[in-house]
Amino acid sequence: MLYGIINKVVFDEETAADVLQEAFVKIWNNIGQYDASKGRIYTWMLNIARNAAIDKLRSKGEVMRAKIQTGDDIVNNAQRDRNTEQATDTIGLRKMVAALKPEYEVIVSMAYFQGFTLDEISKTLNIPLGTVKTRMRAAMQQLRAVFKQ
Repeated sequence: MLYGIINKVVFDEETAADVLQEAFVKIWNNIGQYDASKGRIYTWMLNIARNAAIDKLRSKGEVMRAKIQTGDDIVNNAQRDRNTEQATDTIGLRKMVAALKPEYEVIVSMAYFQGFTLDEISKTLNIPLGTVKTRMRAAMQQLRAVFKQ
């Protein structure tokens, strides 16, 4: 699942594998910072992996590489995206997110399935950053309640 999330953000499979390795190293080195009272270890690991992928994507070389894609890359990326979506659907995550209020659903989908930052979501949706943060927090609380059931 971690590789699937990383691969959704980083479009190159080789780079995604490197980011996964970096994410595992970060997880190993920072396991002492995990707080079970704040959430499940899976969620903590998922956030580390997603953030590592976003960091890699934002690095100067990756931005340029992402802009230059051949026709084969585009076809392979489309196929890979379809496979990742199926993997996330098997745990019912998309279904749970779809059950949220529409204003929450769009923010969670953009952040977790498309790799947007809260600032990027704010600019894309043309709503204040504080509103995005508030909605994200409320959405996470609702999702936690659903997971506990």
